[in-house]
Amino acid sequence: MLTQLSINNYALINQLTIDFSSGLSIITGETGAGKSILLGALGLVLGNRADLSSLKDTSKKCVVEAKVAIATYNLKDFFEEVDLDYEELTIIRREILPSGKSRAFVNDTPVKLSVLNELREKLIDVHSQHQTMELSDNSFQFSIVDALAKNQDKIDSYKRGFVKLNQLKKELQGLETIQKEANQQYDYNLHLFNELEEAKIKVDEQEELEDKLEKLNNIEDIKLNLSEALEISANDEIGLQNLLNSLENRLSKIASFSKEYQELSARITSVKIEVDDIVSELEDANENVEFNPNEIEEINDRLQLLYNLQKKHYASNNEDLLKVFEELSEKVSQVENAEETINNKKKEIDDVAEKLDKVATLITKSRTEAIPGLKKELEFLLADLGMENARFSIKIKPTKNYFANGKDELEFLFSANKGGNFGELKKVASGGELSRIMLSVKTVLSANTQLPTIIFDEIDTGVSGEVSNKIAAIMQQMSKNMQVIAITHLPQIASKGKNHYKVYKEELKGVTTTNLKQLSTEERIKEIAEMLSGKDISDSALTHAKELLN
Repeated sequence: MLTQLSINNYALINQLTIDFSSGLSIITGETGAGKSILLGALGLVLGNRADLSSLKDTSKKCVVEAKVAIATYNLKDFFEEVDLDYEELTIIRREILPSGKSRAFVNDTPVKLSVLNELREKLIDVHSQHQTMELSDNSFQFSIVDALAKNQDKIDSYKRGFVKLNQLKKELQGLETIQKEANQQYDYNLHLFNELEEAKIKVDEQEELEDKLEKLNNIEDIKLNLSEALEISANDEIGLQNLLNSLENRLSKIASFSKEYQELSARITSVKIEVDDIVSELEDANENVEFNPNEIEEINDRLQLLYNLQKKHYASNNEDLLKVFEELSEKVSQVENAEETINNKKKEIDDVAEKLDKVATLITKSRTEAIPGLKKELEFLLADLGMENARFSIKIKPTKNYFANGKDELEFLFSANKGGNFGELKKVASGGELSRIMLSVKTVLSANTQLPTIIFDEIDTGVSGEVSNKIAAIMQQMSKNMQVIAITHLPQIASKGKNHYKVYKEELKGVTTTNLKQLSTEERIKEIAEMLSGKDISDSALTHAKELLN
């Protein structure tokens, strides 16, 4: 419940702090005193848009802070979802800077206005005459029926399935779109895939072929130079091998005379071994050099194929071609396996839909069973509020369509007069009737769900006499289950409050300011007497006021 509202530099308010308690609290004041300013400040802290016109003194920032006790609201999961610190006494603060910039905080953590708006729905229900139009909103009508049907758990389960079903349908649509596009390209992609598959491309093949072709194209020079190299190395008279043999013999004869000569001899022996090895490889290379025109042609053809494929697929090398091949393989496979994939997705959709249908059937059943009780309760409450002939026609119609809250359509019709035709609420009910219907609805909801704090903003407009007493009694009854705050002009309602606050204007140094104070018992008597008879309070008005309070 709302425990405190602090307002600084907002509209006509300099500084104001209001402490609220449980039960029924009443706010009264003359027309134009600033009751709407209080609601405006509360709306601001709960996420309404703001601008510089909200600042009383445009050189200072505006701060509105609300303290809300939320221990019984089951909001821990919500706070965790939006990454906020959970506190049983939660503090919501909104600031508007002179620059026009707005900031919002929950338990000192900065938040977006979207989070505040979500939180608002869970904490405070501000009800004005304008909001009676919610009665004609189909989703609101469903919420009334579902509250009595105790459907919340079923609907939560249904919504999870509904989200899953829509996701699967979206995935199926995507698969079918991909398949359609892929089918149009299938033949061409298959041709490209087969072409690359037949090419049997290897990553390093191109470089190896280009090296081999370079060797074959220069075969004569290679043969000539290998032969001359062998002549230089192995000639019997002047070849390197022969000269090294002679050198080795000369040094071996003196090797024993000195360590220096011994090392030189060993080094020559080492060089001779290396040269012998080189000569052996030169002989092998010379023997293996063969000119094969057919091989050159084959290599040229293979390289040309690779070049053409690279150009065709905008590839820089064989590695890029292999990537293209993998992509084509996936596209071809996707088409060839698409039917099976789509059928599997359809089966998954059918399975979810089957489970969803079962939950929807339970929801329909409980709604149907709850409607007679709802109809009876509303008609009873309205009769007590002076609408003895009020009648409702509420019907549930199961459909094959999946909606966000089930598979039903709801017909919620009303007739205010005996023998009158049923029609939509917004067409057949007056403003005063809509206010009383909404009060009855909120009464039913408060007895069947955990409603947040509710604020009635002059819901009693257009009623008087005994009906106003009934409205007061209903608000008192509601306040046993929740915090109720009522802004009213009726003394009958004002007298039923546990706490009574008065909004008033005063002029200080030529500046008009709105203030609010909690009234003592004597002040309440005077306030209610003034509501009964006007500024000139009579003795009878004072007596009547005391009677109302007692």
